[in-house]
Amino acid sequence: MHRTTEQLEAQLPEILAAPKDAGPIEMIVRRPDDAQREIVQSARLDPSVGLVGDNWIDRGGTNAETQLTLMSSRVVDAMSNDRKQWPLAGDQIYVDMDLSKDNLPSGTQLEIGEATIQISEAPHTGCAKFVQRFGKDALRFANVGDGREKRFRGVYAFVVEPGEVKTGDKVTKLK
Repeated sequence: MHRTTEQLEAQLPEILAAPKDAGPIEMIVRRPDDAQREIVQSARLDPSVGLVGDNWIDRGGTNAETQLTLMSSRVVDAMSNDRKQWPLAGDQIYVDMDLSKDNLPSGTQLEIGEATIQISEAPHTGCAKFVQRFGKDALRFANVGDGREKRFRGVYAFVVEPGEVKTGDKVTKLK
């Protein structure tokens, strides 16, 4: 059962209370194949491939600015029936942090574990799979009006400095 617009909007106070400058990684998901999701406790971020072991390049990943996807753990939790559904959103790193354009404009760098990443200009929107998994209301909530400005669907980023990341590591805004 998908969440309705009313149910999603009821979660706005919790979503908007996300930390602005630093927040923990709640989940890391590797996608070794289109239909596969692996929840991992740690992973390596590398400038040439993004998240090592993910199939970003195999899926045609040629735009380095789209090698990583981050999604707010508060948003995906509001859209999900339980935490086991989070990986179906298709993102790699779920973080308890405000990912909005106002808080993290394109070009902002984040320290994430031992690595440094940079927020991309490329817009991250949903696809038909996202609608199947979370519903039309969730896609509209994420991509229209405030949801789009606040990047409820998530954000693209790319690796600037390689390093290990672990669940529980802080993601910290650098500049």
